[in-house]
Amino acid sequence: MGVLVTASSQGIGLNVARELLKRNARVVISSRSEENLKRAAEELSSYGEVHYVRADLKEKGDLEKLVKEAWELLDGVDALVWNAGNVRCEPCLPHEATYMDWLEAALLHLVAPGYLTTLLVQTWLERKRKGVLVYLSSSSVLEPMPPLLLADATRAGLVQLAKGVSRVYGRKGIRAYTVLLGSFDTPGARENLRAIAEEREEPFEAVWEREVLGRTPLHRTGRWEELGSLVAFLLSGEAEYLLGSTILIDGAMTRAVNL
Repeated sequence: MGVLVTASSQGIGLNVARELLKRNARVVISSRSEENLKRAAEELSSYGEVHYVRADLKEKGDLEKLVKEAWELLDGVDALVWNAGNVRCEPCLPHEATYMDWLEAALLHLVAPGYLTTLLVQTWLERKRKGVLVYLSSSSVLEPMPPLLLADATRAGLVQLAKGVSRVYGRKGIRAYTVLLGSFDTPGARENLRAIAEEREEPFEAVWEREVLGRTPLHRTGRWEELGSLVAFLLSGEAEYLLGSTILIDGAMTRAVNL
């Protein structure tokens, strides 16, 4: 299976790409940074067939180039695993956000995955191929985290996108899912928590304990093999009847009931 994983030179995207390679997928990774991509591709190359395409997810031309080049590199894209980094102002509250901050959040968390969906679905329909879309989002869509409200508000639309795509195109073998992630130990997560700790004049370790580890009875972050196994399952034919579903993987940290 040929899989395109976005924002995958580090953090969640990189680790998902690694887990899929371990499970014999062929993968294209992407990032804005050519340097980071080269480093990530070299790291991942020992696990299987990996390629990279530089792309800024906020640029229309880059999204089009990403799909075109990924298709050529993989001889067809069977699946997209959508991932995105942080809005640059975060952690920030609405009264601190500018118009450009909101525009960046919308471009990054809704417009870009929506347009990639359009491009891939068009191609799959034209070529009469099946395809799978997995949108990685956050459990904070269910229980908002105010310092990340710009991202929470804009990426909430991915749940509707996955359900709608599945209802319209499911009979043609095109499936979509949304995965709501709890806490995973990434540089981005630590950077956000470090900024919050500095603002509150608290030790980073205390904030990490309270805001991350203390929120789940497991008292740990998610493991990459757990997320990798879930994504691999959703990409497989065994998850067909789950099409359109929203899956929560958060160690019970979210108090809301996900129906």
